[in-house]
Amino acid sequence: NCIAGVFDPHTEYYAPKQKEDFDINISGRLEGIGATLQEKGDYIKVVRIVPGSASWRQGELKAGDIILKVAQGDAEPVDIVGMRLDDAVQLIRGKAGTMVRLTVKKMDGTIKVISIVRDVVIIEESLVKSAIITDEKTKLKIGYIKLPQFYTDFTRTGGNGCAADVKVELKKLMAENVDGIVFDLRDNGGGSLQDAVDIGGYFIPNGPIVQVRSRWGSPLLLNDQDNSVVYDGPIVFMVNVLSASASEILAAAMQDYKRAVIIGAPTFGKGTVQRFIELDQFIQGDITPKSSFGSLKVTIQNFYRINGSTTQLHGVTPDIILPDIYEYAKIGEKDLDYPLPWDNIKSATYTTWKYPVNINYLKTKSAERIAKNEYFNKITEYASFLNTQNQNTNQVLTFEEYKKEMDEFNKKSEAFKNMDKEISSMKVSPLATDLITLQKDTAAMARAEEWHKEIVKDQYLYEAINTLGDIKKK
Repeated sequence: NCIAGVFDPHTEYYAPKQKEDFDINISGRLEGIGATLQEKGDYIKVVRIVPGSASWRQGELKAGDIILKVAQGDAEPVDIVGMRLDDAVQLIRGKAGTMVRLTVKKMDGTIKVISIVRDVVIIEESLVKSAIITDEKTKLKIGYIKLPQFYTDFTRTGGNGCAADVKVELKKLMAENVDGIVFDLRDNGGGSLQDAVDIGGYFIPNGPIVQVRSRWGSPLLLNDQDNSVVYDGPIVFMVNVLSASASEILAAAMQDYKRAVIIGAPTFGKGTVQRFIELDQFIQGDITPKSSFGSLKVTIQNFYRINGSTTQLHGVTPDIILPDIYEYAKIGEKDLDYPLPWDNIKSATYTTWKYPVNINYLKTKSAERIAKNEYFNKITEYASFLNTQNQNTNQVLTFEEYKKEMDEFNKKSEAFKNMDKEISSMKVSPLATDLITLQKDTAAMARAEEWHKEIVKDQYLYEAINTLGDIKKK
């Protein structure tokens, strides 16, 4: 990786375990028993059973159980006491339809052997989700979509990606007669390029979404092939510095088409496309390796906005920029070692949205609110404070000086704690169709309620809602 990293920051070797974890993360699914495990000293402890999973359906494995041994089918069990968590997980996971036998110590001290037939486990945290937000001040009913990543299943032919799920959520929100939609791409580091293209197509009649170019050849247009528009109402996309790659493609396309308002902080600045090369394919002759040689992730293309510019290094600059705690932090593509340079190409041919909004009006209204908002004023102050701390390269040489410096730092930091307060005018509820399912699953309902509690403290989201209110007024 030291050698590969000199070519660009995203070309790197993946060991088999790393590649497996990547596939699980990007697909939002794995094959196993559906239990969250934790290393507790020398023991592997069950901390959560995934609702609907194989363990949940079998019913005997419980949170708090200690796993002592693991056996594959009728084979002899393997003692996992003292084993690393990653190694134990490798034994417990396996193909759907196969059996694993777990020897567990229950909370009452009894020892029990539990047989579980593995199945597909859906990782809910990776999947798109939505909610209804009503606001007493703006009198708006808003649909909120949170997309953590552009997930897809590269390992399965015909496996649904996030685009299909996003379309479902859009249609459910439209059935609720929402006044507008906030599409949250904050902290979304990217994923499937094709899914980003497909999602972009839901908001325009047709046309290009992104241009890609390899080392040789002319730029290639990736187009929305469907002439229909899934949602044609007002929409705001939220981004921040951790919105990267596919997130930047989608946000940039919506900005170039003047289809949506982009709000938040400048994005990461990753304008390259990668693919995996399985190294096992290069083994020649009759050699049969005992294990996989892993994979190489290689940068193969640059991508460009439809206006011809690239997001490489520069990212996407929002239409409305909000104060951000990472304003001075060096965490973008431009701050990595050996990034590829910025360049541009010829603009594609495209037609902007028929109902563009007045961005200057929206920026003015937002700036007026931000100037009076205590939370955002504190964020600006805190970002400046952190920047001052990071620029201080002096090193104290005695414990007394160190303790004094840390006491001063903690005292200043304390002033910025507990800034997230509930916004009283915001009310969050699940969609009517989701509520039916949630009422049958108390654990899922509890997780939804926790998420809703986070939403009503989100000042950035509330500013996006206010911007939708400005659009409706104008």
